[in-house]
Amino acid sequence: MAAAMTQQQILHELEPVAERLMNRHISMFKDWNPHDFIPWSQGKNFKTPNGDDWAPEQCALSDVARVAMVQNLLTEDNLPSYHREIAMNFGMDGAWGQWVRRWTAEENRHSTALRDYLVVTRSVDPFDLERLRMEQLTRGFSPGQNRQGNLFAESLFDAVVYVSFQELATRVSHRNTGKACHDSIADQLMARLSHDENLHMIFYRDITDAGLDVAPNQAMASIHRVLRNFQMPGFTVPEFRRKAVIIAVGGVYDPRIHLDEVVMPVLRKWRIFDREDFTGEAARMRDDLALLVKELETACDKFEISKQRYLEREARKAESITAAKTLRPDGTLSQSRH
Repeated sequence: MAAAMTQQQILHELEPVAERLMNRHISMFKDWNPHDFIPWSQGKNFKTPNGDDWAPEQCALSDVARVAMVQNLLTEDNLPSYHREIAMNFGMDGAWGQWVRRWTAEENRHSTALRDYLVVTRSVDPFDLERLRMEQLTRGFSPGQNRQGNLFAESLFDAVVYVSFQELATRVSHRNTGKACHDSIADQLMARLSHDENLHMIFYRDITDAGLDVAPNQAMASIHRVLRNFQMPGFTVPEFRRKAVIIAVGGVYDPRIHLDEVVMPVLRKWRIFDREDFTGEAARMRDDLALLVKELETACDKFEISKQRYLEREARKAESITAAKTLRPDGTLSQSRH
């Protein structure tokens, strides 16, 4: 059995691939400006002289769209932590360093555009938003925070595999959030961000694909580890679970979307279940991934049942509220006449 390659050996072996993929990325990238996607004419002062304090009725977004937009912003805001992770694994020299800097510059504009949109359109309390942003950035992020140790600390493959899935998941979430806003400007903005995320995903996905040819067993170990422990980068956001439920029930990002639009397309691209170059423990991990896919299918079915029950409960609550509003002061029901 061949000895495992060191991280430096893998970096050296894949650097020509990184350079080729970065050049391809630049040729496909469509330049844009965050300020072009903000309805500045809607802006008003807040606490300065003649300003108006924020009020909930000023938000034109649905609860699902508002929660998703804020969650996306808080996720994008953690760029300093993401930069640290890929810089630690890729280094800052050669093609790898060029990609780190290019990727960071492109990602930096996402949070700027999202924050400007939310504040200018008064879609969120700016005081609460700044409090959440400060808390989120102070917490930082590492994909290994949801398990003991640091997921990225030991392997370059862990890094590129994780972002292959995460960038695609973010792309899907952004696109669906834009649609949920029912606002043409928000939809265009989120489509623009989604395009960036898709190009980033393609870079990382294809680096991993090349890595599977260079060191298949090591790459397989990372794929297995990442998918068995996968968490979106926004899991450190305060009240993440409650917000994730709202986003899932609203159809922005749910277990079925995760499986059908993120996990399976990437696994198919890598031909994980068709390759014959995994040996020993890596072959066992590949078989376990097939079991994981079945587990995710079961989770999708359970979620749909839970979602339906949740929607039925919410409908009953709405009916009760409507009925209560029709009561006369003496407690009897009033009848509407048409």
